[in-house]
Amino acid sequence: MAMTPASRGRSERRMSFTVAKFAEATKLALISIDSGGNIEFVNPAACSLFGYTLNEMIGRPITIIVPQRMRGAHVAGLQRASQGHTPNLGGKAVEVCALRKDGTEFPIEITLSTWRSKQGFCAGAVITDITERRDREGRLLRLASQDTLTGLLNRHRFSTLLAETLAAGMAATVILLDLDGFKEVNDTHGHLVGDSLLQALGVRLPYMLSPDADIARIGGDEFAVLLKGVSDPRIAYAQADVILQVFNKPFELGDLSLELGASIGFSLSPTHGKESEELIASADYALYRAKAQGRQSIRMYDATMRSEASARRDLRDELHSGLRRGELELFYQPQVSLPDGEIVGLEALIRWHHPIRGLLAPAAFLPALDQDALALDIGSWTLDEAAKRARELHSAGYRVKVSVNLFPGQLRAPNLIHKVANVLQRHSLTADRLELEVTETIALADDDRSLEAMSALRELGVGIAFDDFGTGYASLSSLQRYPLTTLKIDRGFIRQICNSTGDAAITRALIAMSRDMGLVTIAEGIETIEQQEALVALGCPFGQGYLYGRPMPFTEALDIIKREVRSRHVDDHQGAHVV
Repeated sequence: MAMTPASRGRSERRMSFTVAKFAEATKLALISIDSGGNIEFVNPAACSLFGYTLNEMIGRPITIIVPQRMRGAHVAGLQRASQGHTPNLGGKAVEVCALRKDGTEFPIEITLSTWRSKQGFCAGAVITDITERRDREGRLLRLASQDTLTGLLNRHRFSTLLAETLAAGMAATVILLDLDGFKEVNDTHGHLVGDSLLQALGVRLPYMLSPDADIARIGGDEFAVLLKGVSDPRIAYAQADVILQVFNKPFELGDLSLELGASIGFSLSPTHGKESEELIASADYALYRAKAQGRQSIRMYDATMRSEASARRDLRDELHSGLRRGELELFYQPQVSLPDGEIVGLEALIRWHHPIRGLLAPAAFLPALDQDALALDIGSWTLDEAAKRARELHSAGYRVKVSVNLFPGQLRAPNLIHKVANVLQRHSLTADRLELEVTETIALADDDRSLEAMSALRELGVGIAFDDFGTGYASLSSLQRYPLTTLKIDRGFIRQICNSTGDAAITRALIAMSRDMGLVTIAEGIETIEQQEALVALGCPFGQGYLYGRPMPFTEALDIIKREVRSRHVDDHQGAHVV
């Protein structure tokens, strides 16, 4: 049935009314302009969006919502459209900037439509504020390229920049630095202080380095620097030295003044790698060598580092499997009373029954561990095994203590006290039957932390021995500072004690000092009767060395203890008859 003119009119009025209500209710901003570019319609959402009232917008040029720098292009586009050059934008959303009444700019998405009426060219637009979307996209972009804690580049962005630099045929230097002592800051002061420290470094590094340097945080406390166009090792060394100077001044965080160091490794392209990951790996090998060398060290990559690192990694993997398969064993070396030969202690020394290479001493495999987490696992195993043997000796009625060496990482670990206490409880062992040996170099490398750990161990009743004393850089005052029970004089002074007046004088002084401080003194490396007699003459009470037995399995050490006890009982019995 055909629509009559009257019904058509009513339908158009209803449609017009419906559209008007929609325009008034929708949150979409709606604007239309006439052929002169003046606003002829605007809905409440558009007024709210741009900060105008309805009367302030109707009849005004559309350019009031267009930023000044874009108005020329906008007017030219309207002129072309009014002349019949219809823009190819119908229904297509475009992102541009718009202008509010207060002069602020913001991003919008605009969908434009054009038509011709009796009055000529007209255009309308649906407008959406996309500020939140842009902010969200900006955050995602920053997350993809920026370290959220420090504001520096992240590892992904650093690798991308390096790859782009190399692809462009430019030389490049990659510098990696790792903080010395950062873990201790976290353990002592908490992760919030650690995060603040990283943020402070993120501010200080860019200030000290060239503006052309790209700086990234690529790991927990590991940072990277990219020097584009640099392949001269002298320039790289100079920049690395500048980085070390960053740590000359303490980091002030509230009431805390924290002193840190850094280890640095660097590599140069194309000499040390032509691909980004290869160049980063080369710098990482150099960093590893720098860390092994000591604090505040700089090393440049060389080809031997890669093969050595690979060998260390393979050895660590083998050792990890060996620990799991029970290939490790503790051997024990007797410690004796020098005047009468009575066995008073056993030092536990680790050995590895390697399936191919045979029995390996610690020097053949422990250096490969370095700071590896496996060192803590092996250290926990040795502690438990030594405590178990100490309990067996105690249960058999022998007053023989067992000493065990601590790895550097164990002394720094915050759970060391808890582990030792658990071991004593698990084996029902009195604390005085266990002694922990620490080299003076390890202890003094982290003085305050070591003191705290040793003090807590002494509160448990565990003995603390300074091993290899005299070979490091401990001052005599450190013997008063640390809660020691035993001082072990290094074998280097014992070797020539019969021939060197200097070694004899030093040994005499150490024995006297140790005795006056109430410490047990043990001379290491005794191999001859003459050395033993010289030490007895100097007043040394205890000794250890091949003269009394090489490191041996526990069953052999136990047999020696049994024979020594039986022999002593026989001597006592015979002596009683003589009397």
